[in-house]
Amino acid sequence: MAAAPTGRSPRPRQGTPVGLALVRDAEVLGTEPFFHEFIAGMERVLVPLGVPVLLQVVATVSQASERMRAWARYGQVQGVLLIDLLPGDERVALVQQLGLPCVVIGDPVTAGGLPAVWTQDDVAMADVVAGLVTAGHTHLGHVGGPAQMAHTIIRRRTFEAVAAEHGVRTTTFDGDYSEAAGVRAIAALALMADRPTALVFDNDVMALGALHEAHRRGLGVPAALSLVAWDDSALCQLAVPPLGAVSHDVQELGELAGNALVEALTADAPAAGGRVVKAAPARLVARGTLS
Repeated sequence: MAAAPTGRSPRPRQGTPVGLALVRDAEVLGTEPFFHEFIAGMERVLVPLGVPVLLQVVATVSQASERMRAWARYGQVQGVLLIDLLPGDERVALVQQLGLPCVVIGDPVTAGGLPAVWTQDDVAMADVVAGLVTAGHTHLGHVGGPAQMAHTIIRRRTFEAVAAEHGVRTTTFDGDYSEAAGVRAIAALALMADRPTALVFDNDVMALGALHEAHRRGLGVPAALSLVAWDDSALCQLAVPPLGAVSHDVQELGELAGNALVEALTADAPAAGGRVVKAAPARLVARGTLS
């Protein structure tokens, strides 16, 4: 079967989707509000142009690469979105080889010259650490997402560097965005003689799991432990007490991604290669889990 054209045309082709091959555990994805809101934001831009979003959930980077090869081979998409990249990620070179218009959601350093939308996680993490130090915390903890992801590395590196600048101690925990990872972090913390008094989580689901486990163990929140979730959501706002969160407008981020994709797909637009769109940095919203 001959491949349909995947290059740029005068405007995005109606009826041909853009693809997102998302590497995620399906069960974790089902509990994460982030991608529901993000895709809703993309669709606000793309659907009126007749361009649907094709989401494929896969287990590994290799499977994501194979999916994109198939999309290109059969002309099933006219462009793709890359997210949760790894340092030196094979998918960057692949989409360039396939000639697929593409936008990266992440640090421009990882984008290899492709257009990128960057949420400035380093700026947000620096503000969170500074805010916790100002509140009087002298021992902070970070529960990260999957350790191999570039944005996890940036958040962890910034967390440790800014804490060191302020002269406060740090303890780090590995996570995977699941509720169970938050439970494990609290279980580990409960065994420590010298505990952090504030924990920053890389998503809302882990923070919610930690809040429930802290309640179960009789660990007072926020009297004994402050909790901060990344990615504000209804889960954070409805928790008891409500979770303090690193908040940004995820649907607006999706709109930025959709607009960047339209530019990448449009022949008469200025060259999009290497263009970086910076989303407004997330800000710390203080709620009941913060002291």
